[in-house]
Amino acid sequence: MFERIELMSLVRASTSHAALRNAVVARNIANADTPGFRARDLQPFAESYRQNHTAPLRRTRAGHIPNPAWSPGPAREFQPGAEASPNGNTISLEDEMFKLAEVKRQHELSVGIYQSALNLMRTSIDRRN
Repeated sequence: MFERIELMSLVRASTSHAALRNAVVARNIANADTPGFRARDLQPFAESYRQNHTAPLRRTRAGHIPNPAWSPGPAREFQPGAEASPNGNTISLEDEMFKLAEVKRQHELSVGIYQSALNLMRTSIDRRN
């Protein structure tokens, strides 16, 4: 039921992105002392959400809705340019802690929007009776 509501799809994709980025940052922190380990990160949510990874919809009639310009495609990992330590590791614990704070904020924001949307739907359903 909620899959058809664009806001719910956006929030689900945002929460999923926050979870994926949290895993990438945690892996970076776990390998902070591993020689030669390269820091990784995910592309920003806005970039991954706006990419169109699906095949275009066929429009057999002029009245059909065109394919949307966005798709909740998977975020791509990349290696940010960072200076390596003498052992070849590019992890900066300060940067990773900052990223964790960003991930927490993104997750809390998406959960808050989801709760507000559910409350709005409950209110609209209750007023019909």
